[in-house]
Formats: sequence, C-alpha cells, structure tokens
Amino acid sequence: MGNVRITSGLVRNLFGAAVTSPTIGGAIYKDSPYASFQASVVGTGTVTATVIIECSNNGVHWCSTPMGTISLSGTTSSSDGFTTEAPWKFVRARVTAISGTNATITALIGV
Repeated sequence: MGNVRITSGLVRNLFGAAVTSPTIGGAIYKDSPYASFQASVVGTGTVTATVIIECSNNGVHWCSTPMGTISLSGTTSSSDGFTTEAPWKFVRARVTAISGTNATITALIGV
C-alpha cells in the first residue's frame, strides 16, 4: 500500500503575473479535484474584465465547454470566483475582455 499525500493551501497565479490585455495562460497542473478560482481586476475608474477557466486532461487539447467564467465589473477594483470538484488534470485562464484605465488582471487557483 502506497502513501497518500493530501495537498491543501497551495495558491498559484494562473498567468504568472498580472496581465493588461486579452491573454491565454499556460497549462497548470491541478493537484486535486477540489479547487477554487479567483480573478481580480484593478485600475482607475470603472474597470471590467472577463476571465474564462478552461480544462483539459492532457494540457494540450482544451474542452470547448469552460470550467467556469468569471465576470468582473467595479469602480477601481472587482474580484469574484468559484469553487469546483472536478477531476480535470490541467487548467488555464483566458482573459477575453478587459477595460479601464491602467486595468490589470490576476487569476489564482487554490487547492
């Protein structure tokens, strides 16, 4: 019988750094079926953004149906997210829209 390792409390940036334009992040190995996703946009004045979380079992071919979509809108900042219990092995974030003066987006995964 092998050892079982439970990973919890790990948070990673899906882009590696804040992004300022429509972007597709790289494949991130998802350590657990249980995960939380959070996206935030920060800027000056009214800011909006749409972040799509995509999933794959091989990190190459991505499902047409997204795991989730995070829509953000606020004055100077906005943050939202979701949790999932899905055994997909790889995820990535895709920014499809961003607006606002000096707007930047971060997207995090927590397991």
